[in-house]
Amino acid sequence: MASFVDRVVLHASGGSGGNGCASIHREKFKPLAGPDGGNGGNGGSVILRVDAQVTTLLEYHHSPHRHAASGTQGMGDHRQGSNGEDLVLAVPSGTVVKDREGTVVADLVGDGAELVIAPGGHGGLGNAALSSKRRKAPGFALLGEPGEEADVVLELKTIADVALVGYPSAGKSSLIAAISAARPKIADYPFTTLVPNLGVVQAGETRYTVADVPGLIPGASEGKGLGLEFLRHVERCAVLVHVLDCATLEPDRDPLSDLDVIEAELAAYAGDLGITGVRIPLTERPRVVVLNKIDVPEGRELAEMVRPDLEARGVKVFEVSAVSHEGLRALTYVLGEYVDRARKAAPAPEAARVVLRPKAVDDKGFTVTRKEAGGRPFFEVRGVKPERWVRQTDFSNDEAVGYLADRLATLGVEEKLFKVGAVAGDEVRIGPEHNAVIFDWEPTLITGSELLGGPRGTDLRLEDTSRPTRGDKRRQYTERMDAKAEARAELWTEREAGVWTDPDVDGPATNP
Repeated sequence: MASFVDRVVLHASGGSGGNGCASIHREKFKPLAGPDGGNGGNGGSVILRVDAQVTTLLEYHHSPHRHAASGTQGMGDHRQGSNGEDLVLAVPSGTVVKDREGTVVADLVGDGAELVIAPGGHGGLGNAALSSKRRKAPGFALLGEPGEEADVVLELKTIADVALVGYPSAGKSSLIAAISAARPKIADYPFTTLVPNLGVVQAGETRYTVADVPGLIPGASEGKGLGLEFLRHVERCAVLVHVLDCATLEPDRDPLSDLDVIEAELAAYAGDLGITGVRIPLTERPRVVVLNKIDVPEGRELAEMVRPDLEARGVKVFEVSAVSHEGLRALTYVLGEYVDRARKAAPAPEAARVVLRPKAVDDKGFTVTRKEAGGRPFFEVRGVKPERWVRQTDFSNDEAVGYLADRLATLGVEEKLFKVGAVAGDEVRIGPEHNAVIFDWEPTLITGSELLGGPRGTDLRLEDTSRPTRGDKRRQYTERMDAKAEARAELWTEREAGVWTDPDVDGPATNP
């Protein structure tokens, strides 16, 4: 069962925003008191954050699918929906985030560094927020946006000052166990080390970290053996230590040829030159050669034989024994000097620059492109605003569709369609090709609300806000009394003329 994972593919999705609410305030003696629908809550985002207590990506190897909480929908009486909680994923320091094409998105180094990989969707507006002087009674609300989905590759590049590289069974694990408190697995067969091991070394006042990288073989830069799996862990190291086996039993190997092979593999490995601390090629970094296993008589003789040739190449050579600890103290102090020198030469960390990208004068925020599919032309509309508005529209509500048409017209989409040659009845697609809203374009969209005698979203019953004055009331009362007096006089005249009589009082009625 895996216990160390340094590369995973993470499938993340932000939470969806809650829908807005379409509601009318209800109160005794106040019919049609106005819209009071609340807005939906925003969806939570998926965030990567560096945690010093995390050292592996194992958790995401077992559970690669992560989804943030969604926002709740709005309610009446101006009650807003609650926002979805962000999902924070802890990753080790040194995690490089890439997209599926291999492009570096971010390099997370240092405790607390974070990156939002899947933003949550915006909540929809309720009809209270959509109301205005011209739209006093909206009968619709906006839908919440779905959260964004992202598939990212997480690669862990170990942060260490010194990297131990060499053939399998060269004694790297024994060496790191001898100079630090690390306790890696040690055995007498190749590829004993299957994961990088880290150890902290104290040399005088200098403290630095050493990484034991699993054994490299010819073709490691092309993926043979464990090459590409662990060559990434030497990218951040300031000093490279070549551990050469002076007591190997293989007849076709010797320290000089081993060094040449490993140097060729390091030169062939490009790595990610765009991330922090990887601007210097591996072959140009300080190197130290360690001739290991001199506790074996044959190993000491071979080390003394090849040492002059190695020193002629301009590198420092140390004869050591991880078993007897011979030569280890001098090695640790020299490595400490190299690390101090590299730290002083490193540029001071700079505060992140604030990059301003002003919008171009002629940038309308959308594009309209004429395309063809199956021999039929169509017009594709792309842009953040049009696509967001389409996602937030409830197409089962005619008033909401009309509101969308008004927004697109105000933005200038209809005008742009005219300019590129669109005519009534042409097919228009808003959004990406795999998830577009398709409709036959009509320059003037009528949903029926225009026939109400006012702008879309208005209610004429709410327009009359006048109150009668005392003089108006007196005049209306006088007019009613005069109308009653005239009606009584007319009835009396008809009665005297014998048009009708009361049978119980006057006997049978007589016709004139």
